[in-house]
Amino acid sequence: MFARTTPHRPRPSVRPVRRVAVLATAFVALLAPALTACGGDASSAAGGSTLKWASSYFPAHWDPVVSGSGAQFRELALVYASLTRTDESGKAAPDLAESWEYNDTGDRITFHLRSGLTFSDGEPVDAAAVKAAIERAKKQKNSALFGDLTSIESVEADGLDAVLHLSQVDHQIPQLLGQRVLQIASPKAAAAPEKLDQNPVGAGPFVVKQLIPGTKVVLEKNPDYWDAENIHIEDVELVSAPDASTVVSGLRTGVYNFADLDPSQADAAEKAGLDVFVQPGFNASNISLNINKAPFDDDRVVDAIRHAVNRDEFVDKLTFGHGEATDQPFPKGYEAYDPESENAYPYDPAKSKKLLAEAGHAPGDIKLDLVIPSEDPQAEIVQSQLAAVGITVTIKIDKNWATPFFAKDLAFSLYSTTGRDSAVQTLTAHFGPDGPLNLSSPYEPDGFEEAVAKVRRTPLEAPEYKTALREATRAGLESKALVFTYSSPNLMVKTSAVSDLPKNPAHIDWTGVTVSGH
Repeated sequence: MFARTTPHRPRPSVRPVRRVAVLATAFVALLAPALTACGGDASSAAGGSTLKWASSYFPAHWDPVVSGSGAQFRELALVYASLTRTDESGKAAPDLAESWEYNDTGDRITFHLRSGLTFSDGEPVDAAAVKAAIERAKKQKNSALFGDLTSIESVEADGLDAVLHLSQVDHQIPQLLGQRVLQIASPKAAAAPEKLDQNPVGAGPFVVKQLIPGTKVVLEKNPDYWDAENIHIEDVELVSAPDASTVVSGLRTGVYNFADLDPSQADAAEKAGLDVFVQPGFNASNISLNINKAPFDDDRVVDAIRHAVNRDEFVDKLTFGHGEATDQPFPKGYEAYDPESENAYPYDPAKSKKLLAEAGHAPGDIKLDLVIPSEDPQAEIVQSQLAAVGITVTIKIDKNWATPFFAKDLAFSLYSTTGRDSAVQTLTAHFGPDGPLNLSSPYEPDGFEEAVAKVRRTPLEAPEYKTALREATRAGLESKALVFTYSSPNLMVKTSAVSDLPKNPAHIDWTGVTVSGH
């Protein structure tokens, strides 16, 4: 449950003109069975082009409508392609759509799909498939994406042209409909979402050959992928990573050749001669409050929580020097980060105690249940820091945490996010009334809706875009529902067999990447 973000990149033309593509994104991963021998294991016997990826984010669901909002979208991108994808500068580049154009008023956008493409079940990749994907994401009961698609009023399918009619002027759409929010499944397969969930059918760079739910998936290169000539990996074995402490030994002995890495293991990986690197991203972690429930319905209690948080402790204890403190849903340096809002609520436990006393709470009066999905050292830091100001926190683990969290039934929780390709989407996900990360829905801070609408109306290449974007961040940070803590990097590790990856922010792009023999 960790976060990643995305910087930007120069994007092909900026107005209502078609944009042409570069870069492709192929997601690959592999993990050999636990009993594999050292060095060249059985899974690599087929040659040197097998990628073996141990992932901490192995998908619980393979239906992109259900899983697309979490960090596992990178794994799903092995199977599914999208209308657009993110290039190395963070901008939208062509994927299934080779170009797109807005109308003069900015409230309609037409995506022109590549011709002759099919899903792995033989169904055509056309505008009707795009229409079906968007409508399913908006309407399916368990969709995690509906809150991201509020600007799309309707979709018109005309052969290879998908025309999106918008409810408002929104220049964020090309970035929005990338690998994170609209991974497109075969409409035929998606007619039975529960089957698609464990038998994914897409038009991405790989095709699933075997899937053991929650454990392992074996894939092979899709010869019909639109950019297949630039995908040099023939096979992928993706497995759920074991305990973080065993990943380095697995890489050293050849069980894996690629993995995401816990910061606590970075030194050991480097000493083992492995290639440790940071993939760009926009990760941010937060404490989530529900102001519709006591005691957070009192602004003084909310402010007391804000001043009780020592962000540097999160950085020191959880990132081992690889992260940084942040009080916003972005790391510093990202274009949406607002310098004017920095350190608005500095660490001040004395002030926190004073606010609690003013609210009528003696030390020990407030007792909170911090509900999280699994053991998490973040929770222990929160527990300790709030205890220091007189608030008692009991950590409770609920493996079905997502259900009450997204139903907004919890009062107090934690969340880490990988950010979004669209900065506006990141803001609305956290602060909007329908935002999946807004535990206080339908609450939103005053002025936020207007500020976001202004950003949507502004083309990304306009000189006033960054100012408008930071104003929207500032408006969002008036929210009483979130207290941001720290940003951790996308720390990765690979063996020398795997060539360098493109630096696409928040994504893992296997285009052009090679895996040599052992």
